[in-house]
Amino acid sequence: MAACCLAAIPVIAAAQSGDVSAARGLYVSIIGGCHDCHTGGYNESGGKIDPATALAGVPLGYSGPWGTSYASNLRDSVKDMSEEEFVKFAKTFTAKPPMPVYNVHAMEETDLRSLYLYIKSLGSPGAPMPEALPPGAEPATPYIVMEPVMPKG
Repeated sequence: MAACCLAAIPVIAAAQSGDVSAARGLYVSIIGGCHDCHTGGYNESGGKIDPATALAGVPLGYSGPWGTSYASNLRDSVKDMSEEEFVKFAKTFTAKPPMPVYNVHAMEETDLRSLYLYIKSLGSPGAPMPEALPPGAEPATPYIVMEPVMPKG
């Protein structure tokens, strides 16, 4: 796994702003924080990307006043989208916390096109992640509670 990650370093360095390429998309996915939530084991590995799990989602829920949400499988999300459809989607979609949709909405079109190419280059979409749950529904997966606790007194 380390060799694949180290091999990506020259590709990332070669991906210039304004380029539309899968290499640029890899770079955008890293600096945009996509792997932080959507790639299993990414944080635990110190930021190494395993292509087998890259952007395939994580079945760990984030529970709060909105209910419980999951980091979706981006490969599955884009499998039937054209590049044009993805750009339009990325500029307008909504999602429950903790997904920072405003970060994606602010991306340059060339970066979104590159991100699309990178996601599509990853191969088989794999399995979808669990659907979001409404407030009060008990998740069947592990989850993190994201609600503030007020101090007593």
